[in-house]
Amino acid sequence: MDAVILDAVSRGHIVGAAVIASQDGEIVYQGAAGFADREARRSMKEDEVCRLASMTKPIVCVTALALVDRGQLRLEDPVTRWLPSFRPKLSDGREPVITVRHLLTHTAGLSYGFLEVQDGPYHRLGISDGLDRSGLTLEENLQRIASAPLLFEPGTGWHYSVAIDVLGAVIERVTGMTLPVAVRSIVTEPLGMSSVNFVSAGTVLATPYGDASPQPDRMTEPYSLRFGQSAIVYSPARASEATAFPSGGVGMIGNARDYLRFAEAIRTGGAGIIRPETAAAMTTNAIGELPVGAAGPGFGWGLGVAVLKDPLAAKSPINAGAWNWSGVYGTNFWVDPAAGISVVALTNTAVAGMTGDFPVALRRAVYAG
Repeated sequence: MDAVILDAVSRGHIVGAAVIASQDGEIVYQGAAGFADREARRSMKEDEVCRLASMTKPIVCVTALALVDRGQLRLEDPVTRWLPSFRPKLSDGREPVITVRHLLTHTAGLSYGFLEVQDGPYHRLGISDGLDRSGLTLEENLQRIASAPLLFEPGTGWHYSVAIDVLGAVIERVTGMTLPVAVRSIVTEPLGMSSVNFVSAGTVLATPYGDASPQPDRMTEPYSLRFGQSAIVYSPARASEATAFPSGGVGMIGNARDYLRFAEAIRTGGAGIIRPETAAAMTTNAIGELPVGAAGPGFGWGLGVAVLKDPLAAKSPINAGAWNWSGVYGTNFWVDPAAGISVVALTNTAVAGMTGDFPVALRRAVYAG
């Protein structure tokens, strides 16, 4: 693992990385290399706080599942029970029922702007994906999301989306708390995840960089990175902006050790945050044979995470039944229950820390022994 991390840093592929791994509940590796701020020559530390991006999603999903376990929320609740004005329609004008389960599984028919062409409906409506400084409130963004046509009848397809931002609004309505307060009181505080928050509140964060040649670019404000048919627009300052709406999909920050606490809590049955049977349901494929485009061949989706069904199809050394996700600021994690392994890798390099040579090599290194 040292060799993989040092190679990625020395080649300039990754600016800085902090990685931690455990097996059967014991930390077996922890290391950091490269720079948290390349220009200031500030070294990356093992406890460096990074922007988690979509690694926020599993935490927010567990918050919702805890409310299900408490009887305050049901998976089959129509979203309109909690958000009466959230009524997106299909392209033919029909208004289908979207449930909490559809949000958790990304089968609601919603999307992300960076996954559509530049003149797509999310762009035309000015929908925020939670990474930019849009100036919108959560309610205003929900109104815009509801104005965009659904991609398909809920439950009939899978598409990565702003669904967890919508789920965050549901959590606020169910609990009567803001999303940051609800997540903190239900998940992060009980698990001792003190670094994991929605706003940095003075915390010095790792400086983010974007993939470029011959070396990654220091992100500007804003920063656009070509991705798929469109581009991801980042606003690094959003993480310290108290007025930005809390994005349940991409809005949290934290360090690797605290995120490992979360992953291990779910691996070992929920740690009292959710029931063991709920943790099992969360990390088991819940969408049948629907293809999961954002994860690739061999993957299904649970109630908040990608689930590995077929390691051969995925060309992965990880065991079937493993679950994972990643974030577009350059973060990734996975949990392999069969091997008792949990690994969290936080980098400050988008998107090389999330997908491509670095995470692939890191996974091979973990299983090489």
